[in-house]
Amino acid sequence: MGIKKTKLKKWLAKEGRTQVWLARNSKLSDTAMSQICTGKREPNISTVKRIMAAIRKVDKDAKVDDFFDI
Repeated sequence: MGIKKTKLKKWLAKEGRTQVWLARNSKLSDTAMSQICTGKREPNISTVKRIMAAIRKVDKDAKVDDFFDI
C-alpha cells in the first residue's frame, strides 16, 4: 500500500510547495505536518486554522473543505 495522497498533499504538489514550508508557516513541527499530509493524523480545529492561515497567504480564496474532511 502506497502513501495516501491527502487533498492537502495534492495542493502542496500542485503549488510546488513543501510540507516543510507549510509546517514553518503554520508553526507546526515537520513531523506533525508529515502525519497530517499522509493522513496518519487528523488535525484539531486549532491546527486546521493555523494551516489555513498559511495557505491563505498564497491562496486567499482557499476553503477548509478544499483540504480537510471535517
